[in-house]
Amino acid sequence: MCENMLFVAKKPMFISSNKFLNTLKKKYGIKKMGFSGTLDPFACGNLIIASGQYTKLFRFLKKTPKTYIATLMLGAYSPTLDIEKIENIQPCEKKDIEEIKEVLNSFLGKQTQLPPKYSAKKINGIRAYKLEDKKDFLEKEIEIEIFDIKLINYSHPFITFEASVSEGTFIRTLGFDIAKKLGSDGTLTYLERTREGEFKYECEKKLNPYEYIWPKENRYKNPNDLLLGKKLDISNFDIQKKGIYKIKADNFLSIIEIDKEAKYLVNRIKLC
Repeated sequence: MCENMLFVAKKPMFISSNKFLNTLKKKYGIKKMGFSGTLDPFACGNLIIASGQYTKLFRFLKKTPKTYIATLMLGAYSPTLDIEKIENIQPCEKKDIEEIKEVLNSFLGKQTQLPPKYSAKKINGIRAYKLEDKKDFLEKEIEIEIFDIKLINYSHPFITFEASVSEGTFIRTLGFDIAKKLGSDGTLTYLERTREGEFKYECEKKLNPYEYIWPKENRYKNPNDLLLGKKLDISNFDIQKKGIYKIKADNFLSIIEIDKEAKYLVNRIKLC
């Protein structure tokens, strides 16, 4: 049995991504399995899963932009920016729908964002949520991009919106910033990741990674050299320009980087 698999699973709410991964390991009887893009415990939706040799391919997958559906509760304050630690709820005035749409549209484009203090982001090698003193959190903004954002529904005090964003964007922070522009606190009560680039949930359908990685296709004149892991000669490639390429040889996948010389990034990944 080939243990190399790539598929999209749907994580339920109120379970960590790691615990959900453990259920998948048991389901498929595979020990070496990983995921791309941690979902918060309260969040649900798309989780890209790879097992066996395919775990080496995460950085090459076409997984941007990421699309989310979120519900924001106006007037609610939570240090985690989600429903797990709501500390206070204050009534706030009902908003005009056009004002909400205008505020949402103001977030389109490139910008900087401050990650939540309770997150999986590493601060000096430590996950932010594990820091005993949140004052140790380095308030360093990150660059993000909002490609699309639209209002789905408004039933006061709940705003449901859909956003397509760059990798690394925190939707909890986006929700908090939207509420702030509307003049109140705000926290997410629902968050679902519905798509990651080329990846969407299809009942854990097995995917061919060769079709889901971004490197351009190339060809090597002596494919057996790839299978044997031999040193590569740039002159034997169809495309000899600097770049990263995917090559298939006898149902095996290799990813090669060409610069001053050709080198393997990954080699002999069996396509199952």
